[in-house]
Amino acid sequence: MKFHKEGRASLLLVLVFSAMITFIAHYFFPEYTIAHWFAYILSAFLIITILQFFRNPARKFTQGENLIIAPADGKVVVIEETTEQEYFKDKRLQVSIFMSPINVHVNRYPIGGVVSFFKYHEGKFLAAWEPKSSTDNERTTIVVKHQKGTEILFRQIAGALARRIVWYCKEGDKAEQCAEMGFIKFGSRVDLFLPLGTKLNVKIGDVVKGSQSVIGEI
Repeated sequence: MKFHKEGRASLLLVLVFSAMITFIAHYFFPEYTIAHWFAYILSAFLIITILQFFRNPARKFTQGENLIIAPADGKVVVIEETTEQEYFKDKRLQVSIFMSPINVHVNRYPIGGVVSFFKYHEGKFLAAWEPKSSTDNERTTIVVKHQKGTEILFRQIAGALARRIVWYCKEGDKAEQCAEMGFIKFGSRVDLFLPLGTKLNVKIGDVVKGSQSVIGEI
């Protein structure tokens, strides 16, 4: 189990804070054992929370030329036909994955190809399950063009707790299926916009794993 690089600053802050409250407990309340234990328990809780949130477990990738792989861990909360307004401007099949704070928060490319479009949007921090979060929240839009010409759009969407979206791509980059393309901190959502007629392998309520679960087939 590896610790993701995006968590280093958070872990450092938690370690400094833990050291401070432990020092305060011992220096100002030397005779109060309960204060010492409170500092120990709070420190342990914060450190464990950060370690589990930024964990980056080794995965055996599921790959296939025509397969669309889950870009994130989480629960499928939306499957519907909708109009994608930003890039395609036509009808698409939307599949949304909600990532809770206990999920692994690494984001990965669902298909291989070339990044044909990228844009970052500032926005609100509505709860990730709100329908308007897809268009109103802070988010990125990434489009990958498959070697056969099919384009798939997916969005990293910040939630009520997620206040930082990280991405590692730009237009023209080569996208390797299941390779890391970003990270979202503290709960979020990822939307996929697929061509109509895409054969889906998931249904609402399914729990999927990034780089392993097959969402559908081109």
